[in-house]
Amino acid sequence: MKIESPPRHTGERPTGARRGLLIAHTGDGKGKSTAAFGLAVRAHGRGKRVRIFQFLKATGAQFGEHRAFAALGVPIEGLGDGFSWKSRDLERSASLALAGWQRAAQAIRSGEYFLVVLDELTYPLRYGWIPLQEVLDCLSARPTATTVVVTGRSLPDEIAALADTVTEMRKSKHHYDQGIPAQRGIED
Repeated sequence: MKIESPPRHTGERPTGARRGLLIAHTGDGKGKSTAAFGLAVRAHGRGKRVRIFQFLKATGAQFGEHRAFAALGVPIEGLGDGFSWKSRDLERSASLALAGWQRAAQAIRSGEYFLVVLDELTYPLRYGWIPLQEVLDCLSARPTATTVVVTGRSLPDEIAALADTVTEMRKSKHHYDQGIPAQRGIED
């Protein structure tokens, strides 16, 4: 490890107005949803209204994040029927994703929320279950004070171009590659 000097403040500060942002967490590394949930906790801790939609998790899912957000009073809604590779009815999965998108879009357009998380949105977009142009139109026309976070692998270039911040999580090493399965409290 190389020792470095701490950075010093340059005195330069951004001059633009504060406004809602479009933030995307993508890539093949771990932490996309976790980063979005961290923003949700931070906003909630500041008394801001937050809403979370998960496009792959089933309605009524009780993963760790659902339990934690329920305890905090932050609405989190599973919109799907689980992971696509486990689905017995992909037409139903597509229908649920589209109906879920309509609820999420309504929440974004309402202007009632400081932060809306669209967790795992990239998957139903990639599968063609939700029209990309509808999503782009909604994100472009969102109320000025509303921040939206999109997560998932293979972020469409059109969303990346529209976003204010895009972070790509890159896998350097993963416990799955060592044969270690998902861990409760880490991946659920």
